[in-house]
Amino acid sequence: MKQFDAVLFDCDGVLVDSEPITNGVLRQMLNEAGWALTPAECEHHFIGRAVRDQRALIEAETGKPLTEEWMRAFYERRNQRLMAELQAVQGALDAVIAAHGHTAGRIACASGADRPKVVMQIGMAGMARYFEDRIFSGHDLPRSKPHPDVYLAAAAHLGVDPTRCLVIEDTATGAQAGLTAGATVWGYCQYGDGRAFDGMPVARVLHHMGELVQHLAPLR
Repeated sequence: MKQFDAVLFDCDGVLVDSEPITNGVLRQMLNEAGWALTPAECEHHFIGRAVRDQRALIEAETGKPLTEEWMRAFYERRNQRLMAELQAVQGALDAVIAAHGHTAGRIACASGADRPKVVMQIGMAGMARYFEDRIFSGHDLPRSKPHPDVYLAAAAHLGVDPTRCLVIEDTATGAQAGLTAGATVWGYCQYGDGRAFDGMPVARVLHHMGELVQHLAPLR
């Protein structure tokens, strides 16, 4: 088994089970704006993507501009639900601790979500002490996922060659970002059979975060 110099985690759907909450709020607000979406349709269009990156689609379907006021309202309603309902992915804290030990602390979170949300969620999940300031958002970079920028920024901050990094991702969009950065990517699929990664050179698909602990433990 390869020894990795750093482990880079996505956040939503990998560390915290936030996707159903966030997409529930988004779907409700888009319905209110005139775009009737099913939960499956909302996931198809938005899982793994920043809302702002779908601006053209939203404006075409609602017939309304995507304003800063609307985005602020979305963030507020989303955060209220997250603070009330968010749970860590089962086994994720143990996986973070294992990765921290495997790499002598060289771990980071590289998310396509806005940084305040990621910081809040990592704090709620009890993981802040392991990540400290090593939290990166695609919102702060010229390009978000599926472009590699956020993973390249995290690797550069850690002083690690991206090819020596392990990326943990739950979406094809995020996996593509990690692969384009040159990292080894392991997919995480809590629900389903991992078909989201079909045709991609993802080295391994995990179905429980406990598997990550098992794979990294012998190398610590």
